[in-house]
Amino acid sequence: MIPIRSVTITALASAILATTLTGCQLGAEEQDTSPIVIAVDLELSGSAAPAGKAYKRALDLKVEQLNASGALGARKIDLKVKDNRSDASESLRNVGDFGNDPKVTAIIMGGCDACAVGAVGTVNEKKIPTIALAPSGAVASPVADRRYMFKLAPNAGDSAAALTAELGRRNVRKAAVLSSADSYGSEGLAALRSEFKKAGIKMAAAETVKATDTDLRQPVRALTTEGTGKTDALVVWTPPEQAMLAADEAKKVKFKGALFFDATAASELFLGASSSSTEQATLIFTQTMVIDDVIATTPAKAARRQWFQDYTARFGGYNGFSSFAADAVQLIVDAELRDGGKPDTVDRDGLRDVLETAQLDGLSGPIRLTPDNHSGLMPQALTTLVARGGRWRLAG
Repeated sequence: MIPIRSVTITALASAILATTLTGCQLGAEEQDTSPIVIAVDLELSGSAAPAGKAYKRALDLKVEQLNASGALGARKIDLKVKDNRSDASESLRNVGDFGNDPKVTAIIMGGCDACAVGAVGTVNEKKIPTIALAPSGAVASPVADRRYMFKLAPNAGDSAAALTAELGRRNVRKAAVLSSADSYGSEGLAALRSEFKKAGIKMAAAETVKATDTDLRQPVRALTTEGTGKTDALVVWTPPEQAMLAADEAKKVKFKGALFFDATAASELFLGASSSSTEQATLIFTQTMVIDDVIATTPAKAARRQWFQDYTARFGGYNGFSSFAADAVQLIVDAELRDGGKPDTVDRDGLRDVLETAQLDGLSGPIRLTPDNHSGLMPQALTTLVARGGRWRLAG
């Protein structure tokens, strides 16, 4: 009697052989086995390294998952990563090198606004689709001058609107603002002035800080204790490291008002040394940061919860901006598969055209790109989080 296992293997081999022969006889199309090469320009050293390394972890995990999923057929994603050392000039050289490499399908850039804006001309000249994870509106607008540049990060106007709505809900009538002295900080301050005016909230005072500032005593004290009268809230519109420093300084001067953070202040799920300073602080960010607080009632929410669990299991914690990097990979891969170009060829123009109409219920939330809007994150992706017990939680 022939063992069942031997029969099964023999039958399977025969089936594969028959399928192969049939495919040859019918002139089946050649299977595409070419890699999808995604070039990555990140801040892996220098002042912005913490964010760059978080993006790198997310990219590696997402690529590993997609390559193992079988969704790409015989193809695999190949990441080609360069460190820009948090320097816009180095970043521009990296982008130029990537653009000159005919194997590169698209580029993902990190969270450096100056890097992304400075690379626009090269990206257009090389005609290489690029998704930047930087928040400044100048990254993707005006669209006419940025045909190959796309942006996947919270928008200043959307964040300001959500933050102001929460201030209103909390009956805050007077708020001071600390913002970063860069393009996104300027956009945020202007957007807050506009939203405050519509909501009847007075901006008591405003201070800006440079990206390199690590001593925030003077600006925080000026906003909370000197000449501002009774300020109900301090709005912090800076990168995460400075946001935590601002919270620490506010605690030192015994500021009794509420703390509100813009989306760029998001970083790690657990607040660590700043836990006591940020307790009950409010953050405007995406739901994925706290998806373990959310019941997975839709496939999209279930995917976000699974991503959150996979990331925390791998890295021991969660970084809020990781989902944007993962979604950038998904957008490029989806566009590459939809483009349907010839096997073993790189069709950058076709990929750009598909990206420009991309829709994705992503890990970050709903993403929609159009010919008139290259900044994909929808306003509905933002929600209100609160710091409780040393970590961020869903408000309410």
